[in-house]
Amino acid sequence: MRNQVAILAGGLGTRLKSTIGNLPKPMAPILGKPILEHQIELCKKHGFDRIALLVHYQSEAIRSYFRDGAAWDVELTYVEEVSARGTAGALRDALAVLEDKFLVLYADIYADIDLRRLWQMATRSDAAGTLLIHPNDHPQDSDLVQLDGAGYVIAIRTYPHPEGVYYPNIVNAALYVLQKKHLMNLIPDQGKYDLVKDTFKSMLASGHKFKAYITPEYIKDMGTPSRLNKVERDLILGLPERLSVRQQRVAVFLDRDGTLNKEVNYLSCAGQLELLPGAGEAIHQLNRAGRLAICVTNQPVLARGNATWEDMRQIHARLDHLLGQEHAYLDRLYLCPHHPASGFPGETPALKKVCDCRKPQSGLIDRAVRELDIDRRRSWMIGDTTSDILAGQRAGVCTILLRTGYAGLDNKYQAIPDYICDDILSAVDWILSGHARLVGKLMPVAIEMQDTRMILIGGASRSGKTMAAQVLKELVEAMGRVVHILPLDAWLKAKEQRIEGCGVMSRYDMDQLVPLLESLRNSKERITLHVSQWNRRKSELISTRRLSIGPNDFLICEGVPALLHPTLREMTPHRLHLDVPQQVRHQRMCFEYAWRGFDACEVAKCIGSREQDEVADVLAAAQYASYKITLSGR
Repeated sequence: MRNQVAILAGGLGTRLKSTIGNLPKPMAPILGKPILEHQIELCKKHGFDRIALLVHYQSEAIRSYFRDGAAWDVELTYVEEVSARGTAGALRDALAVLEDKFLVLYADIYADIDLRRLWQMATRSDAAGTLLIHPNDHPQDSDLVQLDGAGYVIAIRTYPHPEGVYYPNIVNAALYVLQKKHLMNLIPDQGKYDLVKDTFKSMLASGHKFKAYITPEYIKDMGTPSRLNKVERDLILGLPERLSVRQQRVAVFLDRDGTLNKEVNYLSCAGQLELLPGAGEAIHQLNRAGRLAICVTNQPVLARGNATWEDMRQIHARLDHLLGQEHAYLDRLYLCPHHPASGFPGETPALKKVCDCRKPQSGLIDRAVRELDIDRRRSWMIGDTTSDILAGQRAGVCTILLRTGYAGLDNKYQAIPDYICDDILSAVDWILSGHARLVGKLMPVAIEMQDTRMILIGGASRSGKTMAAQVLKELVEAMGRVVHILPLDAWLKAKEQRIEGCGVMSRYDMDQLVPLLESLRNSKERITLHVSQWNRRKSELISTRRLSIGPNDFLICEGVPALLHPTLREMTPHRLHLDVPQQVRHQRMCFEYAWRGFDACEVAKCIGSREQDEVADVLAAAQYASYKITLSGR
């Protein structure tokens, strides 16, 4: 019987000499096992048990280790290159022992791919071949693929790439399903030829079609010492498992303008796109953690006629290029081209409509969930507008509002985010580590809240009270309670009524707040109240939020005065004090006031005033806390 798989295993491994010595590249160890053994096991796992090994350099080392393949319950056939013929030449010489349709793997690739799914997709296709493609963190030195709207390959851009030209980060991953009949007469039987640079390009030029199989599953080149080490680290950390089809994946959905790149208001050409500080590093961290980084963006410039589809392709190719320079990539980008209003000069009538993909609708996120098998409960949405937050809420994911871009001040929708972070890098740090750390610290507190009515959370400004309140809310809700957060800043006096230097309590309307909390604590009936929401940048009241609080609901009252007022303290024995190192608090306050538009002198003055009339009293009030938590401030 002929073979179902061809593994190109003739490489010298020149770049790996310092790691593997004179061993052939397919014998490079990954966690103590040759990479070729990992590939054979992958093939067997998915039902491909007849494998041709296309060998050349130090082939005896491969033959003596694997023999006939019986130890792995596979049948191995060896096809020896007498002289190096390149990847295409080696494959041409092996066609006689291959099935009419077969898989091709390169022996310097570690893959955890569902080969059966790839095969089934290729079998349904009318294409001459199917290429597995994906984004990677080094597109600048990779062969890039250009696709049409139906997912067919229209061009292959081989490395090196011309300076100043941007291509989408769609990389040939070196795993194919090919048909023998299309190769027999295309690859010469003499000479050295490359499968991608020569054969595939020639096939495209002569009208053959290639279908793209796009997957977030794990597949990495390990042909250099650093990349080999990275693959081993990824295996130890469980990245291939997280990205596999064996479980639902976790995603972080990202708005584009104001979140990844600077907001320029209707960005319409590639030259306008500039990454925000920390955006590349943030996406890199998501990539390394095995979280899907998915951009979901409204682009009404297409409907309005401000940009063409080719303009948009160039914009996103530049975005890919800039992220790639920081070893980062987006797993997917979904956009809505529509706009509901008409009347713009040069608009595109077909795109002027109400749709379910324009945020705050959840259509873009829902599509990604379906296509990539994403677990909504563990996924996140990061954005800078209320439409981003509302879209995330409608999709059932956790939401983070950034203080970049519009910083939530678009005021289009009543949407309260789960968390607020200064920028995308701090948001990703919160997702990957900060949230879990605080869950660990607050779990013992949450367990004691099962039968109580109220907890007070106090601490100095910017000590993490709001974040802690939301984490505690999630934990107590998981135990079956209905939970409400009452931010005590809702009872701040109007800006003109506050007098700096007269003590922190003078800034709050305690005459209204204290009786209200007493009535909530003691009420046997449902109470409805309207909670003020402030524009923190301008210290202005912008809206109110309606809360309906039942007699058995759990209340989290968080704010600077929570532990300072004796009557408040008497309402509950459950009192939590939060603190961060003084240096961290100072840095956060500097950012806060600078974000509000204060100059350096004003920042110093405000922080000095806070230190004088707030911090000392708040720290002293920690003595009244039944729980004390000091956060690292990362």
